[in-house]
Amino acid sequence: MKFTTLVSATALAVASTAFVGAAQARDQVQVAGSSTVLPYASIVAEVFGENTDFPTPVVESGGSSAGLKRFCEGVGENTIDVANASRAIREKEIKACAENGVTDIMEVRIGYDGIVFASQKDGPAFTAFTPVQWHNALAPKVLVDGAIVDNPYTKWSEVDASLPDVEIAAFIPGTKHGTREVFEEKVLLVGCEESGAMKAMMDGGMSEDDAEDACLAVRTDGKSVDIDGDYTETLARIDSNPNGVGVFGLAFYENNTDKLKVATMTGVAPSTETISTGEYPVSRPLFFYVKKAHIGVIPGLKEYAQFFVADEIAGPQGPLAQYGLVSDPELAATQASIEAEETMK
Repeated sequence: MKFTTLVSATALAVASTAFVGAAQARDQVQVAGSSTVLPYASIVAEVFGENTDFPTPVVESGGSSAGLKRFCEGVGENTIDVANASRAIREKEIKACAENGVTDIMEVRIGYDGIVFASQKDGPAFTAFTPVQWHNALAPKVLVDGAIVDNPYTKWSEVDASLPDVEIAAFIPGTKHGTREVFEEKVLLVGCEESGAMKAMMDGGMSEDDAEDACLAVRTDGKSVDIDGDYTETLARIDSNPNGVGVFGLAFYENNTDKLKVATMTGVAPSTETISTGEYPVSRPLFFYVKKAHIGVIPGLKEYAQFFVADEIAGPQGPLAQYGLVSDPELAATQASIEAEETMK
């Protein structure tokens, strides 16, 4: 994909003499935060550096809370410019920012983290799933007759009689993939809680944190396979295994409906509408936050934000959609908000 510079460089504005003087020593945008947003931000940073006159931004992970904590430390070249987050900023974080002089914050919704569960178009009748079914299919230990035991299930029909009588073969996002976290939080953890397994583990003496970690674990006997590559690798696995069920981004599935059929989750069919409204349960909005005081001082900051949400990048046909991001139907409004440098009320 070929890109050109989407915006021209803005003239440097003076936020404070000390800040400008220090900022001259830093010409790279600095980003930290959500591990979920990290792959998307890394893609954007690389393409931004290759297709503009600005240096490639430095993108770090650390988690949403850690990134926002760093973001709220203050204003100046020794603080980060952008915080990535897989959730909206919290009131207590806004207050912490304000106490340290970070009062003008731009909130940018980049799209939605949504995944679908698809299988061969002419394969077994995988048409409807629940988180409990996925937990019981993939967890190393499950609740059976009131006791936590090693997972005895080898077929989907053993997990639930409504599912096809075929061997379990699940191809899920690897731990480095942008959608692994939403799969863990909205499928594995929810299924673990709803099945009663988490409560049973805690009743058996586990701490809540340990029980949650156990809920996020997946079996290692070959029934569940991590896919760290893009969705073309998952599709290849499905092509070679007629009983396979894969986890895909919505955009990828929509581009391969001739090969794949999709299942509902908790009775809701995935679509741009159901994902963007939150009706579809395996989805959530993703954000990044920009320190307005750094715009015009840190070279390329506003341009990076604009580049990130450009149609060519975050739109339905852009590279982020190919990696799993569900494009925001209101992307144009986000673009206008960045152009106007609108801040949170």
